[in-house]
Amino acid sequence: MQIAGADEAGRGPLVGSVVAAAVILDPNNPIQGLNDSKKLTEKKREKLFVEIQEKALAWAIAEASAAEIDEINILQASLLAMRRAVEQLAIQPEHVLVDGNKIPQGLSMSCEAIVGGDALHAEISAASILAKVTRDHQMIEMDRKYPQFGFAKHKGYPTKAHFEAIAEHGVIDEHRRSFGPVKKVIEVLEQK
Repeated sequence: MQIAGADEAGRGPLVGSVVAAAVILDPNNPIQGLNDSKKLTEKKREKLFVEIQEKALAWAIAEASAAEIDEINILQASLLAMRRAVEQLAIQPEHVLVDGNKIPQGLSMSCEAIVGGDALHAEISAASILAKVTRDHQMIEMDRKYPQFGFAKHKGYPTKAHFEAIAEHGVIDEHRRSFGPVKKVIEVLEQK
């Protein structure tokens, strides 16, 4: 049975897309060191990112934009991104293991939600790594475009430095306007 793992990265940040990945591993070509992406060093994630793409039977990365997040909320956007990733797999799995407690709607195969699945199932760990590294790369790219925000350092998360940058420079198109801290800054700027 072909089993895919699916996970997302970037639910908590105030800026950018939520990124998801889906992976079907090759049982005859195992990958050592797979784990929840948050438990791995950046260097280890980068190495595994390449290895997963080389050794997996199929993998796909998809996203939901900041505008979609604002329109349908972060949970629904995360599920949408995961559904897109699964649908883009070159091999369609018979079963999907999804990290978390909700499953994406609209998939034609059986799905199972597993809380903490990124630390329990290699397929989900691999998806977690692809999603996290892709999102981190997007933040580094965004940092080149908007160096005043420091995205390469905080990856868009709600840190003190990010709040200070928003207060000083305002919000950019990629900010998630429905998120409380961003909404608050927009309201303050509109009152000026």
